[in-house]
Amino acid sequence: MGLSFFLWAQACFDGRQFGLCGKTITALRRNLLAELIPFLRRLGMAVQERRSENLFIIRFSGRENRFLLFGGRDESSAALIQGTTLAGVLLDEAALMPQSFVEQAIARCSVHGSKIWFNCNPEGPQHWLYQEWILKAEERRTLYVHFTMEDNPALSPAIRERYRRNYSGVFFQRFVLGEWCAAQGLVYDFFDPVRDAVPVPKGPFSEWRISVDYGTVNPASFGLWGLCGGVWFRVDEFYYDSKKAGRQKTDAEYVDDLIQLAGERDIRRVIVDPSAASFMEALRRRGLVVVRADNDVSDGIRVTADLLRRGEIAICKNCEDCLREISLYRWELRGDRDAPRKADDHAMDDLRYFAMDAAGGGDGGFAVAVVERGCF
Repeated sequence: MGLSFFLWAQACFDGRQFGLCGKTITALRRNLLAELIPFLRRLGMAVQERRSENLFIIRFSGRENRFLLFGGRDESSAALIQGTTLAGVLLDEAALMPQSFVEQAIARCSVHGSKIWFNCNPEGPQHWLYQEWILKAEERRTLYVHFTMEDNPALSPAIRERYRRNYSGVFFQRFVLGEWCAAQGLVYDFFDPVRDAVPVPKGPFSEWRISVDYGTVNPASFGLWGLCGGVWFRVDEFYYDSKKAGRQKTDAEYVDDLIQLAGERDIRRVIVDPSAASFMEALRRRGLVVVRADNDVSDGIRVTADLLRRGEIAICKNCEDCLREISLYRWELRGDRDAPRKADDHAMDDLRYFAMDAAGGGDGGFAVAVVERGCF
């Protein structure tokens, strides 16, 4: 789709501006442009990047056009694209962007002959993009193309089979079948705490990490993780509910609790809720290596489910609060999209933080492989 967009732009326009939009500019560069720009150069296009301006200038067959990069992370992002005049826009993973940003991008396409290009993975059936564009495709004179995982030529038969095994429930329906379905029931519906919890292995452990969901009014949850035989085991945990205990703890007290949880183990790093800035600083002052957790809830749940199903992370039987929460962690509808219910989710948050860190190799980032897309 990216290739088609650039070929269309260079064939139909000269001296115009176009928009390339992702949830963030970093994601746009990583997921689209890193693969596409070298291919455009092999086709004979001259590609000049001005990284500080988030701009690409492309020359081909005597024509030159400018391609501006925009991130549509939240409602405030609409102001970033406001006032720009565009001959076309490509919105990569449009369902992850707020409606206000997408509508502003569409409104910027005021040049005669301009077109709007979308692609996305499916969300719930109440999502505004599904309601306003897919269901009204004929009314809006939109070409809608539906793909399933089987249409992805980049996936080998073995990888496709792995995805079929590892995805379940809503993830299977959305990312294998490409359906805009509602999330219902338990988030980790495949996991049975009685059946799937494991005893603490005897070791040896080659590495230790701790994941933290910080809370003062809300509960705080820490998970102690050890790597043994290629599997990360949640071997112990700390869970403190200030409402039940009748008093809140300070950052210093929580640091003491974390150090007690670690014991004599060499903790490689502590993955912390990114909103807990003061707690992270308190940990650093005690000599601990701190990593800001990736707090993308949707990606985090998918990654956690994938690692649990593949047996790359495991929860030990003594981690009672994590096992209790995983049996209660449920979906709910919030506005036009579904999300996990904001209850019994504190150990689930620290579990998700750890899974994203483990899947990303600890380099501070993670990219989820896209196995299905619809474009329209």
